[in-house]
Amino acid sequence: MSLTLEAAAKQAGVSKGGLLYHFPSKDALVAGMVQHPMQNYIDNIEKNVDQDTLQHGRGRWTRSFIKGTFEQSNPDKHMDAGLMAAATINRDLLKPVQDAYEQWQDHIDNDGLDPINATILRLAVDGLWFSEIFELAPLEDDRRQRVLERLIQLTKEE
Repeated sequence: MSLTLEAAAKQAGVSKGGLLYHFPSKDALVAGMVQHPMQNYIDNIEKNVDQDTLQHGRGRWTRSFIKGTFEQSNPDKHMDAGLMAAATINRDLLKPVQDAYEQWQDHIDNDGLDPINATILRLAVDGLWFSEIFELAPLEDDRRQRVLERLIQLTKEE
């Protein structure tokens, strides 16, 4: 992967100087590529937690993570690009994502579901995201919707 400030400026339709005004280095640019969509992802999950009223909160966080990932993964290729760039340019730039996942796993472990089953659900959702960003037999819309419904159902069956 070859990410240059010149190429990023051209893609964004700004001058290199304009880009450097907001992002003084390649690391700062990649950090922004990770942080902005990541915050949108976090906000989406938190919104889903607030809206989930099933079973007195049991499994609420896990369902919210599942729904948030399904809502985020297909349309948002910006986060995917930022994460890939961070992984290749400077793995330290993934620290906010790693920290968020640690917090999410803690929520999942304490969500009133069997922690192993809840973790399996998280990993399944992460696998869906992975298959979509790399276009590894991505699911057609109907099957994707049915997978979402099944994963949500599994949070209610314990």
